[in-house]
Amino acid sequence: MIECGWGATRKKDGFLKRKYENLVGRRGKKKALVAVGHKIIVAVYHVINDKQAYKEPVLHSNPKKTQKQIRNYLNRFKELGIDNSLIQSLEETLKGRLFTEQQKVSRI
Repeated sequence: MIECGWGATRKKDGFLKRKYENLVGRRGKKKALVAVGHKIIVAVYHVINDKQAYKEPVLHSNPKKTQKQIRNYLNRFKELGIDNSLIQSLEETLKGRLFTEQQKVSRI
């Protein structure tokens, strides 16, 4: 169970990896792996019981988390003493990119 959990957390961008990353901060690595292993067992049970193929849940981007990360990185730049004009240009560039990415996601 734990080995399957490790394997699932190594996938590039999957539901189980996000679940693991979400739990690690609150519970620790070992308990997060057990929780991911439990998710796998529950999914396998339903695949066998319902006789349907496994469909990974749709991942949605979290705009609040993204904005928080951007704010943290910009604050780090300020602490390092990087020029304010460069930081402002980065803010404008990032806000523009995030806005277009959100539009693309909503259309799909």
